[in-house]
Amino acid sequence: MKTKVILLRYGEIFLKGRNKSYFEKLLIDNIKDKLQGIDCEFVRTQNRYYIENYDEKLTDEIVRRMKQVFGLHSLSIATKVKTDYDLLNEAALDYAPDVNTTFRITVNRADKSLDKNSAEIGADVGAYVLKHRKGYKVDLHRPKLEIKIDIREKGYSYVFCGSEECAQGMPVGCSGKGMLLLSGGFDSPVAGYRMARRGMQICAIHYHSFPYTSEQAKQKVVDLARILTQYAGNIKLFVVPFTQIQFAIHEKCRADYMITIMRRIMIDIAERVAESNNCGALITGESLGQVASQTLQSLTVTNDAVEKLPVFRPLIGMDKYEIMKTAEEIGTYKLSELPYQDCCTVFLPKNPVIKPSLEIAKKEQDKIDDLETLISDAINGIEVIDLKPER
Repeated sequence: MKTKVILLRYGEIFLKGRNKSYFEKLLIDNIKDKLQGIDCEFVRTQNRYYIENYDEKLTDEIVRRMKQVFGLHSLSIATKVKTDYDLLNEAALDYAPDVNTTFRITVNRADKSLDKNSAEIGADVGAYVLKHRKGYKVDLHRPKLEIKIDIREKGYSYVFCGSEECAQGMPVGCSGKGMLLLSGGFDSPVAGYRMARRGMQICAIHYHSFPYTSEQAKQKVVDLARILTQYAGNIKLFVVPFTQIQFAIHEKCRADYMITIMRRIMIDIAERVAESNNCGALITGESLGQVASQTLQSLTVTNDAVEKLPVFRPLIGMDKYEIMKTAEEIGTYKLSELPYQDCCTVFLPKNPVIKPSLEIAKKEQDKIDDLETLISDAINGIEVIDLKPER
């Protein structure tokens, strides 16, 4: 009897040595979480995972979900048969379309009890395919078609052809938790995606200046965070009321330093919220030289406002084309291009300083006499939105 299964392969976890079981457990938990709502069986064998006993009509949906699991390297849709030479021949032939082509059979034999070795089994299956596919020729070096046979220890074998790339990276949760400064633009969602891909659990913080930024702008950020949950799992989004702080910056500080002061206060608040929610790092979508607030001098002045936590900038060396390409791949591009303004675009000065002085920035920020009260009020007014992946 032949049944369809989905073979899953993991990547970097192979390199983890004695800690491998920790990473595997996280990956397996994340896979099972992704499979919620689908009637199927998850099977684990040595260095291999399989999804079995599912409705084949759901194959595309299962594949879509598995491609979003960080830690998985690739997958293949395979045929599972009992280890019988006739069944292996028939299963291999199913993967051989009736066209003129070159091919090879690749056999991996974990079951050493068989009376034939891998090369012999491959030759026999190849001969069977040649008999039934007149337009086929064997090419062991550069075949257009490669049919693979994986013979396992417990009496079952898996036959498949080709593989599909998954999200790769490391399982979410293995690298601690980070606070993502999330806006409605292209960059910050991609930054969150890239850090989740390295195993980091994501929280997010957004600054909302109502009524100068609309509810549509806020909802846009919520929707972006919801897309990220498809890769990063549950995300807690903190929406900070930022209007009064922006008014104070506008009234008290030099116009050309407004963006610099705003960024300093944002990252200050983000660190406080991060620490109270057990986050070990801040994450931003900054790319060196992309805008005035992302020059080397601007980043240095912003960093000065952070007291304890590291600031991860996964996009720092990427150009806009690379960032937008990733946004398209992960599904945030169309949302990010919607023209709803966020708080970074209100009270925007005509000529923001490109190379700010730390001394001047601190002096200007000190002009806001009640800043600590404003920050406390903003933190106390935070709206918390718990987002989960949609199934």
